[in-house]
Amino acid sequence: MGDDALQGAFASDIVLLKQVGINPVVVHGGGPQIGAMLDRLKIKSSFVDGLRVTDSATVEIVEMVLSGAINKQIVAAINDAGGTAVGLSGKDGRLITAKRLKRRSRDPDSNIERVLDLGFVGEPTKINGTVLESLAESSVIPVIAPIASGRRGETYNINADTAAGAIAGALGASKLIMLTDVPGVLDKKGEMISELTPTQARRLVSGKTVSGGMIPKVETCLSALKSGCGAAHILDGRVPHTLLLEIFTEQGIGTKIDKK
Repeated sequence: MGDDALQGAFASDIVLLKQVGINPVVVHGGGPQIGAMLDRLKIKSSFVDGLRVTDSATVEIVEMVLSGAINKQIVAAINDAGGTAVGLSGKDGRLITAKRLKRRSRDPDSNIERVLDLGFVGEPTKINGTVLESLAESSVIPVIAPIASGRRGETYNINADTAAGAIAGALGASKLIMLTDVPGVLDKKGEMISELTPTQARRLVSGKTVSGGMIPKVETCLSALKSGCGAAHILDGRVPHTLLLEIFTEQGIGTKIDKK
């Protein structure tokens, strides 16, 4: 997202996938852009376990940035590359219904467990796949901002990886592809692991070989596989045409997690 050349290459790749009969669904985040806008408006925000604590004022900004500027930027890039992209949020057609996400934390000194309320941070409870299945039959490429509605109409901010995994599982997608800023899942020596089974992936997490921001990505991949997605991939989005290298070359790129 921060490199115009890479963004253009990504858009061209998405258009090519659609042209050859693959139906891509794009789900995006926008943490840095949200942070920049909050700073401009002098709204303070904090993080718990990598998730932004989102109060009522913050969720309005999150929706504005994700569903507005970023979503339309990606839509414009795909359209400029010759595709027909349409921007959506999880609130459109009740694509994503969510509930409030609460995290549990244990105090290391007292060993007392606390429930952390992150405000309007949500987790998906239902995906309306009908909306996306209808678009798959057309020339339209959906570009989705991870904003969702609650049962009472409240707005929730969903982690983009979590939203993508839930959508992939609900659609029974052949692949969930996550673009990040590392080559893939790394072993203890810092070398990339090209392929993992779910069991191997869980062992890497429990053994703390996988740590930090890679943990939720791997967990999302596993959840998507369990929900019906065919395979999950974690790729380096900094590599030009990384999508094409994964899909159309025998050796692929990045780390693949599948059910074998």
